[in-house]
Formats: sequence, C-alpha cells, structure tokens
Amino acid sequence: MKYIHELKKWPKFSWNQKQLSDQLAYVRHFQGRLVGRMEGFGFNLRSEAVLMTLTEEVLKSSEIEGERLDRGQVRSSLARRLGMAVGGLKSADRNVEGVVEMMLDATQNFSAPLTGERLFGWHSALFPTGRSGMSKICVGNWRNDSNGPMQVVSGPIGRERVHFLAPVASRLNREMQVFFAWHNSKEPIDSVLKAGVAHLWFVTLHPFDDGNGRIARAIADMALARSEKSPQRFYSMSAQISSERKAYYDILETTQKGNLDITNWLVWFLGCLERAFKGAEVILASVLSKAQFWESHGSKSFNDRQRKIINRLFDGFDGKLTSSKWAALGKCSQDTASRDIDDLIKREILAKNHEGGRSTSYRLAKF
Repeated sequence: MKYIHELKKWPKFSWNQKQLSDQLAYVRHFQGRLVGRMEGFGFNLRSEAVLMTLTEEVLKSSEIEGERLDRGQVRSSLARRLGMAVGGLKSADRNVEGVVEMMLDATQNFSAPLTGERLFGWHSALFPTGRSGMSKICVGNWRNDSNGPMQVVSGPIGRERVHFLAPVASRLNREMQVFFAWHNSKEPIDSVLKAGVAHLWFVTLHPFDDGNGRIARAIADMALARSEKSPQRFYSMSAQISSERKAYYDILETTQKGNLDITNWLVWFLGCLERAFKGAEVILASVLSKAQFWESHGSKSFNDRQRKIINRLFDGFDGKLTSSKWAALGKCSQDTASRDIDDLIKREILAKNHEGGRSTSYRLAKF
C-alpha cells in the first residue's frame, strides 16, 4: 500500500469542482451571512464574540490532541493580547500563552506569508520547554527521525495499529518549500477550498515531532481569515472537529491512503465548516444573553463574587457549578458560597439542576 505522498504525481491534488460547486456556494453564502450579522453588532458585543470564539478555538484544538487547557487562563491570555478590559484576569501558564500566540499570529496576521521561520516560531511557542510530555523533541525545526520514522499509531504497546506513515525527514526541506510556494501564491483557487487543501497537505507532511495537528488547524484558520479578509473570528472550526473527532481521523486516514483526488476530503471539510457556522449561533446567543442580562440587571446589587461567577457561567463553565466550586472561584468559605447562591436562587437568577447526584449543582435560570 502506498500513501499519497509516495505517489508519482504528489502533490498534484485534484478534485471534482462540479461536485463541490453547490456545497461551496452554500457554505460561502452562510459564511457571508454570519460575518454580515456580526458586523451589525456593536463593538463591545463583537469583541466579546471574538473572545469567546478564539477561546473555544484554542481549547478545542488542544483537546483534539488530548491536552486540556484551563479555560480561564486561555480567556485571560487572549483578552490581554487583544487589549480587552475583562475583569478577573488569571495569569496563564507558558504553554497556554504559546498556543494563544500561535493562534493570534495565524488569524490576526493572516495576510503575511507563511514561511519556515514563522512555523518554527509557532512550534517553539507550543513547546516552550523543548519537551512533549516527558519526551525531549526537536523544537523550532523540522523533525529528523532520529527516533525512527514518523508514524500515527493507536492501540496499546505491542498491538499498535499504524494509521499513517509520514514522508522521511530527508524530504522535508524540499517538500515544505513547495508547500510554502503554493500557499503564498495567488493561484486561482477559492480561499475556503485552499484552507481544506492546506490542512490536508500540511498534516500529511507531518514535519514536526509533535504539534502537527494544531499547526495544521492554525494554517486552515489563517486561510479562512484570508477568505473573509478579516482577523475577527466568529466560529470555531476546531470546536466542530473536536465534536466529530472520529469522523475527522477516519476521513484523514482514508484520504492519505487513497489517490490524489481529494474530493471526498473537501466534501467533509466543507460540511464540517458549515456545521461550525451553525455552532457559532450558540456563541452568539450566549453573547446576546449576557449583554441582555446585564442591561436588565446592571442596576441591581451583586457582590464581586456573584458578578464574577455569573460572567463565568455565560462565558462557558467547565463542568457543573456546585457550592464547592463557587467557594474556590470566589475565594470564600463554603457558608459564604451557600449564601451567595441562595440569594441568587431567591432572585430567580440561578436555578438548581434536578439530575441528582452527590452534590447539588446550579445553572443560570432562563431569562
């Protein structure tokens, strides 16, 4: 069996433009409507939507690779770098700062050329200690295969299943120059399709010891920002890929073991993008609900803990809110947390969840 990078005509990808045309036109229409709707929002609402979207993008792109970042740290790092006045900013770990640096460079500087030095900077930001977990890796340079060929595997040791074998390291300098020339060219290809091709091409080359998936998604986001001619992100492709992780890996494996006709990959990519647009409605609804809540409740009395945790619930709270979590977030005693919560329940701002379990949990009441 040959992988696509071993085929004679690699990397001359092809696709059935006629088969894709209706789907691409629909996705482009949906994209335009979403961007147009966001431009109709005021500056503060638009900024809040961008912050929520980028927070999801950073969190979910890392989650796809099995790394869970702290939501508060990610949001705080993004807010600082975007110059947003957001209360209760947390200090962020260096690995969080690195992912944020990469994502913002990709989306804010979308018109700048993609180069080896730029990618080396992204890679160094992702792995500031020079290690992936406990393993020392080659950082800020292409992999050298000193520990054997680059493989994508799953399963327990001794019974691994090889899903993909990347090109040998000796090919990478030449292969990446071809990729950069194509990516930076003015070749007549729709920018949304270019995002899909770039994602597949980069992740097939797998040029780094680790971080290839996150960088591939950042490159795709960069191309999508180019397609909109805007650094503002109102949807998260990584969040959608995360929710479809098995399908994502299945279509990648099938495509990488197929031929250079990548129509099926692009059909899946466009479909995933369309579903990401629909997922943006959830973020927009949350932003609007938060704005409407404070517009109608802004004159009412809340203590600092209550304001902070209400905002956390609107911004995306990981897990369930319990009195113990309230105490930890509010840096207060359990008794104080219970009084805060009881007050908000009486005011019909919080409501109890009724699913049972060892600890009572709470949610925002519907307004």
